[in-house]
Amino acid sequence: MKQILCAVLVPVLVLALGVMAGPGAQAADRTAPISAAEMVAALDKIRNPGQPFRLTTTLVDYDNGQPRDRSVLVVFAKEDKTTGQFDNLVRYVEPPRDEGKMVLFYGTKLWFYDPASKASVRISPQQRLLGQASNGDVLTVNLARDYTARLVGEETLQDANRKDRDCWHLDLTAANDEAIYSRIEYWLEVGSYNPVKGKFYSDSGRVLKIAYYRKFEEQLGAIRPLETVIIDAVDARQVTISTSSDFRPQDIPDAWFQRDYLPRLKVQ
Repeated sequence: MKQILCAVLVPVLVLALGVMAGPGAQAADRTAPISAAEMVAALDKIRNPGQPFRLTTTLVDYDNGQPRDRSVLVVFAKEDKTTGQFDNLVRYVEPPRDEGKMVLFYGTKLWFYDPASKASVRISPQQRLLGQASNGDVLTVNLARDYTARLVGEETLQDANRKDRDCWHLDLTAANDEAIYSRIEYWLEVGSYNPVKGKFYSDSGRVLKIAYYRKFEEQLGAIRPLETVIIDAVDARQVTISTSSDFRPQDIPDAWFQRDYLPRLKVQ
């Protein structure tokens, strides 16, 4: 892993790499860990605001440290209190050729809508969105609902800034057919439960990508990672950085999550 961090993260992260200090760098609490399921619930609280909200996600794709493509998306998310899952509407803002396109995640189905044809088609959450980022990587989901967690143990590893972190290592396996990945490994900082690293697997058991989380700030009432560095598991020169910004609470009508309503939907 040190080879990946030195050879890949350093040339990419030097582009405005922020030191994980301040609100996000909470002192590690060495008290006994809670259960694996409770850890995942704590991670969900860090990942997901507890109210309907919107945010802007900027994806920049790098090849060997050089930027080659960029997309800007606005994500609207609202928890379905009946199922515990989140409904999502993703609207493309940039590049201009994609402006107005949308992705709808409602219940168990994911749809892509193109305003040029006014047609919506089913897509897979693991389908690539840009670079190493898939559709599922920009969606708000409830991990505690979709996965069964096992605590592997406590480990020390380097974060995105090559700083040692004491972490709890969790192994998550899909508990239902709605889970985006069949398996995920997470490393959460001891005490704060902040995500430090993630590994995401295909249905065949192959590692698809490795993610590092950084730039923790308070947004909508909690400390959250604002950037995710996503590295291809096969070719470590292929990296995508996902940046979240402009978090806002928003009252989102239920009609926005209806596939038939997409041609009439006007959002900014």
